[in-house]
Amino acid sequence: MSSHCFVRGGTRKLGPVSAVKKNYWLVKSEPSTYGIDAFKKDKRTPWEGVRNYQARNHMRDGMAVGDLVLFYHSSAEPTGVAGIAKVASKPHADETQFDKSGEYFDPKATREAPRWMLVDLAFVEAFKAVVSRDAMAKNPKLKDMVVLQRGQRPSVQPVRAAEFAEVLKMAGAKTKP
Repeated sequence: MSSHCFVRGGTRKLGPVSAVKKNYWLVKSEPSTYGIDAFKKDKRTPWEGVRNYQARNHMRDGMAVGDLVLFYHSSAEPTGVAGIAKVASKPHADETQFDKSGEYFDPKATREAPRWMLVDLAFVEAFKAVVSRDAMAKNPKLKDMVVLQRGQRPSVQPVRAAEFAEVLKMAGAKTKP
């Protein structure tokens, strides 16, 4: 497929149009709050309650419909990747910021200028066993993965394509990147 650019005096052929680059992500959840089994049952969920600006910015500015996501169990035994999700919506306001009686209420947020955004995630696959953080940390191909770095706490993080593929390989996942 080729594209054309309109310039003064005519058009100029630009050559092949490449496909939009897919991004990969990791989201964290405590299984006692919302684990892979509940997600599998629900099939789709808004990724609400995120109150970290970096994580919010990833959802608002980086995630696109169709991006694949590693679903990570934190505060669990073992901690690690439990399955795969897919970004299922464009970013939109997190409704929990407007609920005055809720734990995620933000008095500075307005409907005209929401402070907190989210995307909907769709369930893709649960792994037979969690790919533990310890196993990931021992894998040299994952040495630079954000979730394994000291001090990295955001609940939404970017993942490199090669890292995503390596975690799927470790899990014996059916899904392909």
